[in-house]
Amino acid sequence: MSTGANFQPVLEATLQHALTYLGGLEQGPVSASASLEDLRGRLSFTLAEAGLDPRQVIGELVAGVEGGLLGSAGGRFFAWVIGGSLPAALAADWLTSTWDQNAALYSCSPAEAVIEEACGRWLKDLLGLPASASFALTTGCQMAHFTCLAAARNAILARQGWDVEKRGLLAAPRIRVLCNSQVHGSVERTLRFLGLGSECVQNLAVDAEGRLEPEALAAALRGVAGEPALVLLCAGDINIGAFDRFEALIPLAHAHGAWVHVDGAFGLWVQASPGLRHLLKGVEQADSWATDGHKWLNVPYDCGYAFVADTRAHRASMSLRASYLVHAEEARDPFDWNLEWSRRGRGVATYAALRELGRNGLRELVERCCRHAQALVTGIGALTGAQVMREPRINQGLVRFPDPSPSATEADHDAHTDQVIAGIVQTGRAFVGGTTWRGRRCMRISVCNWLTTEADVTATIAAVKDVLGDTPGGRP
Repeated sequence: MSTGANFQPVLEATLQHALTYLGGLEQGPVSASASLEDLRGRLSFTLAEAGLDPRQVIGELVAGVEGGLLGSAGGRFFAWVIGGSLPAALAADWLTSTWDQNAALYSCSPAEAVIEEACGRWLKDLLGLPASASFALTTGCQMAHFTCLAAARNAILARQGWDVEKRGLLAAPRIRVLCNSQVHGSVERTLRFLGLGSECVQNLAVDAEGRLEPEALAAALRGVAGEPALVLLCAGDINIGAFDRFEALIPLAHAHGAWVHVDGAFGLWVQASPGLRHLLKGVEQADSWATDGHKWLNVPYDCGYAFVADTRAHRASMSLRASYLVHAEEARDPFDWNLEWSRRGRGVATYAALRELGRNGLRELVERCCRHAQALVTGIGALTGAQVMREPRINQGLVRFPDPSPSATEADHDAHTDQVIAGIVQTGRAFVGGTTWRGRRCMRISVCNWLTTEADVTATIAAVKDVLGDTPGGRP
């Protein structure tokens, strides 16, 4: 039997399983229904001595996960900033595993290396970043932050006469980190990974729009005068999608010799929309930028992007030479710019998604998600028992469900909000999540899936209305 024939039965069966799953996303429950005990009983058992036919393995795997998967790939998932997978991106991801290339070096896979070159060029253009910046394709924005801030650490300490790649951090000059107080937890985690520690962070005041105050940054910079400094800015914070005023803040930071890094996990993508890109005015002046592909670009998971203006610092912080490796002289070796040694060709899905969408498709995707977020937040907020806390500026908004009891306290309002959120999730008709914003519990609406439709918005508002009606005191 040929090798191809060995693969064909299981791949054909898998295709049918995949199509069945995707076909059920529109009407199926969005929340998981299986218990932890159920899933462990089906999936975690003593491994048998004998192997199984591949089709049986896949069939039992599909049966085993039933009820244990969230419908986050579909259009009614609004809890976190999780996109779906465009058809071309999903198909390309299948091919990535089929080709099974190690995309570390051009010599390992010339095609994968050139695909990444194209992706980097297209992404910098679409996101309005300097064409001269270096880039890396990472597992997600967490590792994009790591890549960018490793380059920052290299450059900042080099200015102090300290080679961190050779000498490490023991006795190195301290780096001070100044940031928007709404900075995402992945940035703090990155600073811990890099050996800088969370105590190096100074959270600065934000205004009513969630933006870092220039006066606050100026005062903080004066306070660390003469010390190595790193300024972290936000392009679309996780709760309300706030954007720092880059045009004012970046020159201010640079005047004090600080490196500026921008967390644009999803916010950098508004550059695709002529009506929204003013929110990013001046962002191209930063020193590094991080974003995700598996959010608004809608490629499968395992996809983030890092961009660094100082290519020397980026490469110095990542690259390595070994006698047994074959390093390219003219082509780009991904190995020189990202953390992993052995790695899959994650550029293939990005390449396919960008070609499927084109400039117009990306613009329409971003703007459509923002319209849906606006409709969801205002539609839910208009219901009896709901309150709009923050209308979306882009694709993020907040609503709250106050306790209707006359003597209700803030704690009661928080508890009632969480109760309603849990009730919505339990219906399986939509998936939402909670957050604490300015000391109050809220339901956060996030829309970034290409599959979300007006019908999904209408169905979700109806689900919330039904839950509010069933909540004690919730009926008008």
